[in-house]
Amino acid sequence: MTRPPFRPRLLAGLSPGRALSREEHLAVHGDAPSWPAAALRDEIARSGLRGRGGAGFPTAVKLEVVAAGRGPRAVVVNAAEGEPLSDKDRRLLEHAPHLVLDGGLIAASAVGAGEVVVALPDGARAARAALGAALAERDDAEGVRLETVPEAFLTGEESALIRALDGGPALPTVTPPRPAERGLRRRPTLVQNAETLAHLALIARHGAAWFRESGTEAHPGSALVTVSGCVRAPGVREIALGTRLDDVLAAAGGTTEPVQAMLVGGFHGSWVRGDALRAHLDRDGLARVHATLGAGVLVALPESACAVAEVRAVVSWLAAQGAGQCGPCVHGLAAMDGEVRALADGRAAAGSLERLSRWGTQLVGRGACHHPDGTVRFLRSATTVFADQLELHRRFGRCEACDAPSVLLPSRARALAA
Repeated sequence: MTRPPFRPRLLAGLSPGRALSREEHLAVHGDAPSWPAAALRDEIARSGLRGRGGAGFPTAVKLEVVAAGRGPRAVVVNAAEGEPLSDKDRRLLEHAPHLVLDGGLIAASAVGAGEVVVALPDGARAARAALGAALAERDDAEGVRLETVPEAFLTGEESALIRALDGGPALPTVTPPRPAERGLRRRPTLVQNAETLAHLALIARHGAAWFRESGTEAHPGSALVTVSGCVRAPGVREIALGTRLDDVLAAAGGTTEPVQAMLVGGFHGSWVRGDALRAHLDRDGLARVHATLGAGVLVALPESACAVAEVRAVVSWLAAQGAGQCGPCVHGLAAMDGEVRALADGRAAAGSLERLSRWGTQLVGRGACHHPDGTVRFLRSATTVFADQLELHRRFGRCEACDAPSVLLPSRARALAA
């Protein structure tokens, strides 16, 4: 089947520097129809929509679990976006707040929830202002409230987010029950990323078949990605799933110098070699290069950058961001950070890469949350893609490029670490 040319959906009609008003939003997207709850859940299932916050879990499954719960239910719009390299949710909230609010309210009707909470990091002032103005324009948002949560890397994990909203520490856990079964104030709670709910709002308007006109048969729809590194026009792009990585770089104005590797998915993502730029951005295509789209982050690392210095900086940052709830996080990540530092500075003994690999195997699946797993994923891919450079640093120490400004640790990441 020949698919029509891709046109932005979530980013349609946006004006630089300001949010769409309610009137402008309706002119672009039209009004949202009223659906019977079960029929809407079925339509979302037919669409194949998956979460756009990182894990890629089928949205319809979460809807069904929450809808089947007993007692009052809630919807939480997860706009925490603790990934420092991602700007996609903030862009959506600041410029298309009505689309996200539509998604939250429609999801609430699909699961029978009487409450919608939009969880924003405490540094997202522009997004809060845009959402506040949007709520003032609506007469259907009595059950919607904005809540502030700590701006930290782990806050966006749904269990950590629920704990923060309930007045506790923003610490994640892998221990059941999950929020869909017992979440906000112990109620069945649908937690969905802001982008996911914006897609849901458009599916409610246009239907599953329309959603599937973009993307691929196995991976339908579009996704927002934040492109940075050595590209001429960094920023947020909306792509059809299945788009090739090199085509995304072209859409970002092309590269300013040769690319030695790409970071795909963010700080808990994976490195792929520069010769893998023809990979398709969907679950299957990225699996072939041992990556996932994750938080929708794509960073082109230029040849002039020191990959070892970048890896060292990120591993140190991730070790400092740990939840501190278990040995793998407190001791395991600290040990890996120390080994990477020694290796980068030429102080590590022979066999350093083998030790890191062994420690990673010992950490995965043993933490109180998935933070150690994500950190190991990032580091394992780095030791594969940059093995030669890491060994040169081990033998000879720092290089001239080590002191250049970091590509991966932007000012927002440094602020989160402060």
